[in-house]
Amino acid sequence: EIDDNAHTKQSKMPSFPEASVLLLPMVEKCVNRLQTYGFSSLKKLKQVHAFSIRHGVSISDAELGKHLIFYIVSLPSPPPMSYAHKVFSKIEKPINVFVYNTLIRGYAEIGDSVPAVSLYREMRVSGFVEPDTHTYPFLLKAVTKMADVRLGETIHSVVIRSGFGSLIFAQNSLLHLYANCGDLSSAYKVFDKMPVKDLVAWNSLINGFAENGKPDEALALYTEMDSKGVKPDGFTIVSLLSACAKIGALTLGKRVHVYMIKAGLTRNLHTSNVLLDLYARCGRVEESKTLFDEMVDKNSVSWTSLIVGLAVNGFGKEAIELFKDMESEEGLSPCEITFVGILYACSHCGMVTEGFEYFKRMREEYKIEPRIEHFGCMVDLLARAGQVKEAYEYIMKMPIQPNVVIWRTLLGACTVHGDSDLAELARVQILQLEPNHSGDYVLLSNMYASEQRWSDVQKIRRQMLRDGVRKVPGHSLVEVGNRVHEFLIGDKSHPQSGEI
Repeated sequence: EIDDNAHTKQSKMPSFPEASVLLLPMVEKCVNRLQTYGFSSLKKLKQVHAFSIRHGVSISDAELGKHLIFYIVSLPSPPPMSYAHKVFSKIEKPINVFVYNTLIRGYAEIGDSVPAVSLYREMRVSGFVEPDTHTYPFLLKAVTKMADVRLGETIHSVVIRSGFGSLIFAQNSLLHLYANCGDLSSAYKVFDKMPVKDLVAWNSLINGFAENGKPDEALALYTEMDSKGVKPDGFTIVSLLSACAKIGALTLGKRVHVYMIKAGLTRNLHTSNVLLDLYARCGRVEESKTLFDEMVDKNSVSWTSLIVGLAVNGFGKEAIELFKDMESEEGLSPCEITFVGILYACSHCGMVTEGFEYFKRMREEYKIEPRIEHFGCMVDLLARAGQVKEAYEYIMKMPIQPNVVIWRTLLGACTVHGDSDLAELARVQILQLEPNHSGDYVLLSNMYASEQRWSDVQKIRRQMLRDGVRKVPGHSLVEVGNRVHEFLIGDKSHPQSGEI
């Protein structure tokens, strides 16, 4: 059974505590019909609603309105929230907190956060009803979708003043909010103060670190979680594999793979896709192909992950063949990322004509509007083939503003093919977009050196000194004992530097 404090949808709709008073016979009849047919379809709900109006039940009846809103919001996603809100607008005041909570939950689940926040503010201003322990988890979920950390901080203070700060539902919601917004310091503070840390809390923080460029911290947190005997689930595995992929922690990724097999998570499509991406990013193409072949279910993400993995690891022709197989599969359509992989493959195989043909098919056949990444692949396609002037002309005709990556691609190609005039033109554009990137100075300096233009080399180096640009030292990442160690050129700071 559920009551006014229910967090989740249930399969049956019982009577609510305050409905213990005798209902009018027709209202009771309509509520019973909702309980019988409510979860089946929107059509059935509207039929019961129409039945109530035809038989004299007021559209402002609070009891019927409450049940009706619950069942509307509980329909399969996305529920018709505009219909639920119209019912809400007709209910006589004061309105029960359960109704507000239900609507806020509905808006939060479909990602329409603005009405959810407006309802909360309306509830606070009305003076008739106060938020309860279940209002804030739903509200914080809505604010998380907005990624509004400042609003989240305001609600956080209200949660504490209202005495709800010690509730685990509120703590987990706050933790998820801060982690999702990239405020990892606040997320960790919430986590650190939690007297009881459940799996949801661990998952939220691990995922926050993994998704915000802190893969080392994510892996360290998982190690701590494992030491405390907390068993990971599918969500943990996805975050962990994502972190492993970002820093190339292949050995740890393989350990996670073994755990997936033991825990029966290999049939989980999402975790299998992330594992496929890990092997591809770490250059283990054969393992990627084996995993792909063993997958019972595959979606477009699975195909795209392997296509991109093959392309970036030098198997361009195999990537294109796999794309052709994907096209022949019924119910599968390539996405914009798939075409990034295909165009990348064409670029690295020198297939200029084929690359332009795929670009055309992407727009005309699949109705995918090219993004900056696709245009970047086309520039790289021409540049790698030695057609640097054509690449420059292509950039000038692009319908969107080229970014620094595209100009840097052209600069790199000019240094390889010895076009110093075009290189200087590209550098002017780069300086306007990202003036202090040391790699651009080095590229141009090396090109001048190859042409024995030593005075120009000195000019570049003097300009680097004048602008305070320092060359970033090269580094290597080495995985030992489930930890990834970083080594810089000439660096002696590692605690085992002598042994190394």
